[in-house]
Amino acid sequence: MVLTRRGPAGRRLAVALTCVIGLVATGCTGDDGAGFRPGAADAGDPYVPGRGNGGYDVTHYGLDVRYDPSSDRLTGRAVITATATQDLSRFNLDLAGLDVGAVTVGDAQADHRRGDGELVVTPRDGLARGRQFTVTVDYGGVPTPVVDGELGSGGFLHTADGAVAIGQPDSAATWFPVNDHPSDKATYDLAVTVPDGLAALSNGVPGPKSSASGWTTWRWSERAPMASYLSTLVIGDYRVVVGTHAGRPMVTAVAASLPPAGGAATSLARTGAIADFLASRFGPYPFDSYGGIAIADDRIGYALETQSRPVYGPAFFSDDKPNLSVVAHELAHQWFGDSVSVGRWSDIWLNEGFASYAEWLWEEHDGGRTAQRNFELQYATTDWSQPSVEPGRERMFGTAVYKRGALAVHALRRTVGDEMFFRILRTWTTERAAGNARTSDLVALAERVAGRQLRPLFDAWLVGGSAPTLP
Repeated sequence: MVLTRRGPAGRRLAVALTCVIGLVATGCTGDDGAGFRPGAADAGDPYVPGRGNGGYDVTHYGLDVRYDPSSDRLTGRAVITATATQDLSRFNLDLAGLDVGAVTVGDAQADHRRGDGELVVTPRDGLARGRQFTVTVDYGGVPTPVVDGELGSGGFLHTADGAVAIGQPDSAATWFPVNDHPSDKATYDLAVTVPDGLAALSNGVPGPKSSASGWTTWRWSERAPMASYLSTLVIGDYRVVVGTHAGRPMVTAVAASLPPAGGAATSLARTGAIADFLASRFGPYPFDSYGGIAIADDRIGYALETQSRPVYGPAFFSDDKPNLSVVAHELAHQWFGDSVSVGRWSDIWLNEGFASYAEWLWEEHDGGRTAQRNFELQYATTDWSQPSVEPGRERMFGTAVYKRGALAVHALRRTVGDEMFFRILRTWTTERAAGNARTSDLVALAERVAGRQLRPLFDAWLVGGSAPTLP
């Protein structure tokens, strides 16, 4: 159908409808004044310049990769399902350091070229706004890690026995083409083929394994929308324990070089109990599987809340002493950061402030200091000149984001009382589940649920330049 209407608006509608039904290609692939134009090559987030892209929304990644540790070579095929959010003549995917072979959009070959950490795709025909499409990318090479100064190292790291793909805010684009910003969450299916004898661990529910000619394929499925930086791939010699908890798969893995009954194994064994405690405070656990992975590579000096299966660096565990605080922190992120994800990195305190506060809740539950005592101790040593919101790119992972953020959470609790406080938290994790949010969204929700003005409280505890009055 072609609607006839005078003027530019009518012409745009006619071209869009023509492209949808596939009658002509003319006017559908370029920035030709007909309304079809390139998608943005950046998500517009100043904390991660060059990351993310515009013009489309991804709903699913189907990844099939093969990795050979002996050569450090990865080959892959990504099938990406997305919807155009504008009349789209071309679009970008984030991809760092890997070579690209064929690219198709639908069943047609697409032109493509590489930019700085980008794959630029020009489909044969333009993609009308609202149209769902698939992009298939064949790619391969030796992945390169990400080294970003104060933001830390991550990406796809070759290890002595395999590899680890992990990092915040950057990692995903080092091993598959992706819209690499948390504002575009999607579901995932992953099949990863590695030499027999090695584990290949990832997010979500495990699927059936298969072996052929000395290689084993591991399968994983994450059906809840996931921000790209929360995806992970851990390959190597691991002791893998597969069970169930609360009727859902529980998969934990500890590097074979770590003690079988050491701090890492003992800590990960408490995953279910800690998740259950947090669910009693935050609402139902948001994903279809549980677990955790303890790695032995000293380059990973952090733990990360990779969705449904956090990854823990070796520095958090001694040979014989568990660390339940870090497990509580990363599991709390399953609600705050993973299910409810930031819309912009300047609001990262929404992740880290609540996860840090969960450490205080768990410590009190486990017979240690109360949350109130931890609040008092932290209040006395806080540098109030550093804000939690808009901390600056160099301080994304600073104390103001973590600890001052936790102070703000407890100040809210002291102000509205326990019953109302936990009602606010459960409402937040329910209403915002599987989505994204900003600080202003939390303030608005807290005020609505509590039935009172709370903006001055949040302002004082999150961004004020002097010590707030204790509630």
